[in-house]
Amino acid sequence: MIDFLRQFLFRDFWLKLFSLVLAVLIWLTVSFAIRKDVSPVAALAGPIVEQTYYNIPVRIIFSAADVRSVKVNPSEVEIKVRGETRLLQGLKPDNIRAVVDLTGIEAARGLRKRIEITTPAGVTFVQVVPDQVEVIVPPKP
Repeated sequence: MIDFLRQFLFRDFWLKLFSLVLAVLIWLTVSFAIRKDVSPVAALAGPIVEQTYYNIPVRIIFSAADVRSVKVNPSEVEIKVRGETRLLQGLKPDNIRAVVDLTGIEAARGLRKRIEITTPAGVTFVQVVPDQVEVIVPPKP
């Protein structure tokens, strides 16, 4: 019995030790990522912060052949984004786009459409207030 335990522990000892160290490193990496809600690689890049931009205009995508006066209410929104401090310092409100796609809509009053947000690479969209706009499309003459 003792011979069996000795064989079990000391046979391929360095391989077993390497596997144990690797398992501990993986466990630490995963537990760190869960607690911080960010990968350890991203943590090396710089601190992650949130920033809110106000009065971002809502842009309308509409059929190019149609030149009717389409309106959305509200016409400006508040957008919260998350990213590295250095990226957000260089971010201008013009780099964030709030878009409502109205292609294929002939006439509407009281229609509510969701706002789609586009941000630059490395910047994550968190929240838009309000998340929908009321669309007013006058009928064709």
